[in-house]
Amino acid sequence: MHPNALLELATELLHRVMQFDSPADNVVSDFFRQNRGLGMRERHTLAETTYTVLRQRPLLQHLAQSGKGEMERRLALLGWQGNAAFLRAALQDHEVQWLEKVGVVDRSSLPEKLRHNLPEWLADRLQVEVGDEFWPLVEALNGSAPLDLRVNTFKAKRELVQAEFAAANIEAVPTPFSPWGLRIEGKPALHKLEVFLRGDVEVQDEGSQLLALMTDAKRGEMVVDFCAGAGGKTLALGAAMRNTGRLYAFDTSGHRLASLKPRLARSGLSNVHPVQIAHERDDRIKRLAGKIDRVLVDSPCSGLGTLRRNPDLKWRQSPQAVAELKVKQAAILASASRLVKPGGRLVYATCSLLQGENEEIAEAFSAERGRDFKPLAAEEVLDAAHVDQAGTLVRGPYLRLWPHRHGTDGFFAAVWQRA
Repeated sequence: MHPNALLELATELLHRVMQFDSPADNVVSDFFRQNRGLGMRERHTLAETTYTVLRQRPLLQHLAQSGKGEMERRLALLGWQGNAAFLRAALQDHEVQWLEKVGVVDRSSLPEKLRHNLPEWLADRLQVEVGDEFWPLVEALNGSAPLDLRVNTFKAKRELVQAEFAAANIEAVPTPFSPWGLRIEGKPALHKLEVFLRGDVEVQDEGSQLLALMTDAKRGEMVVDFCAGAGGKTLALGAAMRNTGRLYAFDTSGHRLASLKPRLARSGLSNVHPVQIAHERDDRIKRLAGKIDRVLVDSPCSGLGTLRRNPDLKWRQSPQAVAELKVKQAAILASASRLVKPGGRLVYATCSLLQGENEEIAEAFSAERGRDFKPLAAEEVLDAAHVDQAGTLVRGPYLRLWPHRHGTDGFFAAVWQRA
């Protein structure tokens, strides 16, 4: 493709994404479907340029003010993640001169808001909640995430899958905490590999794997993944159950559950039962009250722990949206808890960084239901699940994962046992 054409596509894609009316990954996927002639390298350049601009939006918009022409084109030039010589062939003389001037700006001397690249409300909360770790956290959130895979232990062993990747000249290293995980740098064409097509691996962040491990689903049990989404943790739970028992995948979105079907087919699992529910008080849930051994509630949340993968979320969330989510989270946890039978386990989790969606929800539930639900120490739960370095993954009684500390997405989990 001619450099001018690729730069024009980058400009058009940024214009669409920065409407912020849909998740950026959906917009990028739709754009690629509309431009099927793009090669792998061109797609990579367009996607990575887009995500770089989303990560550094305040800084790049500030720098772009000194340029001329369409704003999205200037942002594409500043955030370009393709070949520099290729890009130069598309530039006008004044753009070359402008980029040279911008390139010598001392970014470390700019105001804090142009260095942390977060909305002010979120920066203020995180500075209070994480203190001295704020800038290391910011640096991690403004980077990209590695590719984590979960080995389907129902069908394969981690060391054999690792060897198969090595034979394909792909370096896959064991994740530091999850006994199920492998980590790959870069973005190989995973969907073309036999190890993926066979269902021996699934893409899943290591932190998400740890949530499934904490649920500790066992052979022959009745288990519920209460907010299953696309089913990543559902599949992990099913493998842990060795395809026995009964595993319900509940979600209010039929579209999300539909995306579980091809993954379920690859997995070899037949104990999974996807169920679309209307809301957390659906009659189908009431019929299972007090009958379930393990309930995992990976609750709808702000998703702010996933900013390495979804940097647009920080521009699409607001304090008002988080306040509304907290009400929903408390209601979902209360409803899910009714499913747990005596002696059963309840896990509440989010991929948020904020205490309001995490500790505050867990502590309010314990205060209200403490007579029925005994909190379990996350470190002991992780140790029992054979998770390495469990003590480094907790804060108080809870699991607390951070991108800058653990290399995972940001996750929280609390665990209770019903009396």
